[in-house]
Amino acid sequence: EEQTKQALSNLEAVLEASASSVGKVVKTTMLFLKHMEDFAAVNKIYEEFFSGSEHKPARSAVEVARLPKDVLFEIECIAG
Repeated sequence: EEQTKQALSNLEAVLEASASSVGKVVKTTMLFLKHMEDFAAVNKIYEEFFSGSEHKPARSAVEVARLPKDVLFEIECIAG
């Protein structure tokens, strides 16, 4: 949960630094999870993160064997 919140916070900072915002996210192209059993907790945090947005971006999620720096969660997105 902590890593998911941090990754989403980082995503928000990157969006704002590029003159975009969470509300302009069209799609999160991928949620990468080290353990798929964490999906329910990640999904709850994801919903809270986008709760202020006009729309809820579509997403896909996959379980991966290993992520850079052995993190448990990673996200990609497309924004306007």
